[in-house]
Amino acid sequence: MTNRPRRHRRTGLTALALLPLAALAACGGGGGAGDTSAEEGSGKGTISVWAHQGQAGETAALQKAVQTFNSSQSDIKAELKLIPENDYTKTITATDPAELPDVLEFDGPTMANFVYNGKLAPVDDHVSAKTLSNATDAVKAQGEIDGKHYGLGMFDAGLGVYANKKLLDAAGVKYPTRVDDAWTAEEFGEALEALKAEDSDGKVLDLSEQYGLATEWGTFGFSPILWSSGGALLKNGKAEGALDSPKAVAAMKTFRSWKTYVDPNTDGNAFAKGKVALSWVGHWMYPAYSEALGDDLVVLPLPDFGNGPKTGQGSWAWGIGADSKNGKAAGTFLDYLLNDTNVGAMTKANGAVPATRTALAKSELYREGGPLQLLADQLARPCGDSDINASCVAVTRPVTAGYPTVTAKFNTALNSIYGGADPEEALRKAARAIDRDFTDNAGYEIP
Repeated sequence: MTNRPRRHRRTGLTALALLPLAALAACGGGGGAGDTSAEEGSGKGTISVWAHQGQAGETAALQKAVQTFNSSQSDIKAELKLIPENDYTKTITATDPAELPDVLEFDGPTMANFVYNGKLAPVDDHVSAKTLSNATDAVKAQGEIDGKHYGLGMFDAGLGVYANKKLLDAAGVKYPTRVDDAWTAEEFGEALEALKAEDSDGKVLDLSEQYGLATEWGTFGFSPILWSSGGALLKNGKAEGALDSPKAVAAMKTFRSWKTYVDPNTDGNAFAKGKVALSWVGHWMYPAYSEALGDDLVVLPLPDFGNGPKTGQGSWAWGIGADSKNGKAAGTFLDYLLNDTNVGAMTKANGAVPATRTALAKSELYREGGPLQLLADQLARPCGDSDINASCVAVTRPVTAGYPTVTAKFNTALNSIYGGADPEEALRKAARAIDRDFTDNAGYEIP
C-alpha cells in the first residue's frame, strides 16, 4: 500500500481556500487514469480555460493576462470561464474528463485525485523547458507524480507567526529573526507566559480559530506541528505509526496546552487591533497587518518541536485537461501565463509568494531584504511530501488521491484534541480510519 499513485516525489490557499476536499473522496475509488496524455494538436485555434473566481484583484489580473495573451498573437484564442470559488472543485469533480477544458486551475491537494480519475495530463511535453526550470522547487514538488508534472502555479503559500514587536519588547521577549533560530516549542510556551504577564486578559496568541480547525485550515495550519515533531500525516503509505506516533501525540498535547493563551479572534482582527502579540497564520494577512502595525510588525518561523521548524506550502496551480486535443496551444498559453509580468501582477493582487524564480527575485515583499523574506527562505528549503528531515522546512501535503480522507480525519482529530479529547486516542482513531480507507481503495494506485 502506498500513499501516492505509484511513486510520487512530494505535493491552497489563495487568501485561505477552504475547499470542499471531502467531495473528492467519492471519486477516489474509481478506475485509475494510467498515463493519460493530452494530444499535441496543431498549436493553433481556440482553447478553453477554466479558473476559480476568487478575490477581485486575482480575477482582474487573470482576465488581463488572458486578454493580453489573445492580443499578443493571432494563432491561439483563449476563452476564459470563471466559476465561483465555492463551486469550483465540486464542478471539476462532477465533470466528465471529456467535458473538461484544455487548461484548468485546481487547488494543489486536489491534483492527485484528479490525476487518479483521468482528468489531468502531464504538462512536461507541452510547456517550454524554460517554464519548467523557472518554477520554484516547492511548487514543482506540489505538482509532481512519478517524475511528471501535472501542475505549475503562479503563486505559493507560506506560514509563520506574525509578531507585534512593541508588545514583545514590553514583555522582555527576545524573538528569532531567521528560520534556523526558531524558538523551540518550550521557548514558544515561555514566550506566551511572559507575554501573558503583561496582558490584561492573558490572551496573547491568535491561531485563526475563525477559519475553523475542522477545515483545511486545520490541516494546512497545524500539520507542520506533526512534521516538526518527527511525526507525519502519512509515512510509507500508512497513517498508523506516523500520525499517532508518540512524538506526534506529545506535540499535540503541547499544542493544546497553549489554548489558555489563545484569543478566539471571532472578528479576525485580534492581532491588527493589538489585542494579541502573536498571530499564527499565513502570508495572506500581511497587507492588513502591515497597515495596522507598520514597523512594529515582524515575521517569525513556527516553533521547532525537535525535527526542525516546518511550514505548509502549496496553493492553486494550472494544468492541462487529459482529453485536450490541443496540448501544444495549451502549453503556449501556460508559458505566457507564467511569465514575470503575469505572475508579478497576480502576486501583487493577492500578496502571495511568487512561484517562479525570476518573479520571486523581483518581488518587493519576498526578495532578499524584503519584509517577508523569511517566508521565501522557508519555501527555498522544500521537503516534498515524504523525506521530511530536520534540514528542510516547507512540506507538501501528501500527494495522494486519498488526500480528502487524510485531511478530513486529521483536522477532525485536531479539532477534537483542541476541544479536550485525549490526543493519543484521537490520533489513533484518525490513523485507523485513514488506513482503512486506503485499504478499501487499494492504496489509490494508478494502474
